[in-house]
Amino acid sequence: MDFEEAKQRMADGRLYYCTDPGLQAEQAIYLDILYEFNQTRHSEGEKRQEILRKLLAEFGEGSYIEPPLHANWGCHTHLGDHVYANFGLTLVDDCDIYIGSYTMLGPNVVLAAAGHPVRPDLRRKQAQYNLPIRIGENAWLGAGVIVLPGVTIGENSVIGAGSVVTKDIPANVVAVGNPCRVIREINDRDREYYYRDRKIDID
Repeated sequence: MDFEEAKQRMADGRLYYCTDPGLQAEQAIYLDILYEFNQTRHSEGEKRQEILRKLLAEFGEGSYIEPPLHANWGCHTHLGDHVYANFGLTLVDDCDIYIGSYTMLGPNVVLAAAGHPVRPDLRRKQAQYNLPIRIGENAWLGAGVIVLPGVTIGENSVIGAGSVVTKDIPANVVAVGNPCRVIREINDRDREYYYRDRKIDID
C-alpha cells in the first residue's frame, strides 16, 4: 500500500496501516505545531489563537481551547464559532471531527474517531480505521466524556460527566452512562431550574 492509498483509506473508513512513513512524516508537522501551542503562557492569548488557526482544519470566531491539548493530527478537527474546550481535550482525529458552534467540552473529554480491528494479527501490524465524529451546535459534554468512532451527537444535547458515547444521541436530550443512553428530553423545567431546586435568576 503506497502513501496515497493509505491516505485515502485513512479518510474513508477502510482499514490501513497507520505506520505508513508518508503519513507519519505529514503527521509530525502538525505534532510540532501542537507542541508549540502547549508551550504558550496564559498571557499569550493571541499567539494561542494564531497557532490553533494553523493547526486545526477550522477554528471559528470566538472559540477557545485551554491547554494542554492532545491530538493525533489536529488538522482534521473542525470547530464552529464560540466553542469552548476545557483543559485536557484529546482529539484522536485521524479523520474528521466536527464540533458545532457554541458547544462546550468539559475537562478531559476524549473524541476518538479512530479504532482498530478485533483480529489480533491485524492489530499486531497496527491496522486502523477511522469514522467521523459530529457534535451539533450548543451541545455540552461534561468532564471525562468519551465519544467513539462514527458517533453523532445532536444539537443542544447534554452528555453527563464520565459517559462513554458508543451510539448516536439525538438533539435536545440529556444522556448519561456507559454505554451512554438518553434519560430524558430537555424540558420546561430546565427553563426554570439550572441545578436541582436552584432557580434560574438571570436572563
